[in-house]
Formats: sequence, C-alpha cells, structure tokens
Amino acid sequence: MAENHTPRVTGGHSDPVSAVAHHGACGTTVVTLRGEIDMLTAPALSARLDMLTAASHFDLVLDLRTVAFIDCAGLGVLCRARNRVHAGQGRLRLVTGDTSFLHLLRVTGLRNVFEVHPQLPRPLPQPDVSPTRP
Repeated sequence: MAENHTPRVTGGHSDPVSAVAHHGACGTTVVTLRGEIDMLTAPALSARLDMLTAASHFDLVLDLRTVAFIDCAGLGVLCRARNRVHAGQGRLRLVTGDTSFLHLLRVTGLRNVFEVHPQLPRPLPQPDVSPTRP
C-alpha cells in the first residue's frame, strides 16, 4: 500500500475492492480484501461491512494483505467498522504486514486504535467430540 499512489484508471474508475467473507467454526468472520480502498470504493465496502457488523459480540478479521492502496476514505471505513464492532462488544483485528500501511496508522494516530497482526489468527483447537467408550 504505497503512500505515493497513482490510481490505475479503467473507464474513469480505480480498481474496485473485492471483499470475500469466510465464516470460521469459532465464530470468527474473516473478510479478505483485495484491490484499492479509496473514495470510489469506500461506500460499497462500508455498506458491506455494515451488514456484517450488525450483530453484537461480532468477531471480525479484516485481511488487508492483498490491498494495494488505502486512502483517507478507506481509513474512515476501517474506523467505522471498528466503532460498530466495539459498540456491539465485539472484536476487530486487521491483518497486514505492509510497512507503509503501518506507518500510515502511526502518523494518523490510529496504530493503537486497531489490533494489528502480521498473519491470520490460527483457529482455536476444536473440542474432541469422539464418542466415549462405556
């Protein structure tokens, strides 16, 4: 996610963001984002995340590792999702190792606002449900 960014324009629009949600067995929803999160793509992404975060006690992981660029509108989407999740007493984690994005979080004062991890969280071990012998 480069700070110096020239959007790739196709027909007057930057590359759309793609959001694919996977619901884990432990109640965690992982949303993998791809593309660019900017002023053109932020409204649709915000609406999608609003639908996902409508429940209380929601555990959401946003995988940003394949996001090419994020601007202030994209940061606004992340802040809105965080606020909605926290209002419902849930948890939001961001997954990224991109040093430019981490720097952006630091200079905007948002580094300590978000829980950031370099990798997806490992699923919790599932309880053993094998039948017991009498």
